[in-house]
Amino acid sequence: MIYIKLFLSFLQVGMFSVGGGYAAMPLIQNQVVEAHKWLTMNEFTDLITIAEMTPGPIAVNSATFVGIRIAGWQGAVIATFGCILPSCLLVSLLAWVYYKYKGVSAMQSVLACLRPAVVALIAAAGISILRVVLFADAPISLHAVNWIGAGLFAAAFVVLRKRKWNPILVMSLCGVVNLCIGILIK
Repeated sequence: MIYIKLFLSFLQVGMFSVGGGYAAMPLIQNQVVEAHKWLTMNEFTDLITIAEMTPGPIAVNSATFVGIRIAGWQGAVIATFGCILPSCLLVSLLAWVYYKYKGVSAMQSVLACLRPAVVALIAAAGISILRVVLFADAPISLHAVNWIGAGLFAAAFVVLRKRKWNPILVMSLCGVVNLCIGILIK
């Protein structure tokens, strides 16, 4: 039964995550944290961090990670297959349709209408993760702010947007700085 749940959960993620990995984050969160309670929100944040750092798409890495955690290597294979199946089928169909009708203005209109929805999905995922970084599981208040996390977020944002640093370097530096600060505080 767990294999069917894993397959169907990540089939939904693969089917409805229009816009790529970042757009899939709220869907993955809904399935693994809220619907099935396979992970806590802190574990989900760790999952996204690991999935972002490792090669490959975030949704596929997440499916593999959750599958292994819940049902071993068989769960990883089933969850990953559920996640990629809709993409394989849909991309094959869409490629055929796009190349056949790419000059039609209706096709361009449909693509233009999808962009705002993708941006909203990415923003929702980012806000959810930022809330965990800044407030952990505490209610939102000035006293509950994780000032180290807020500072690291601000610094990472600036160097990624203004200085165009490599994201892997920024993530690594944030991890080292957080570790050092954690050691100094304790």
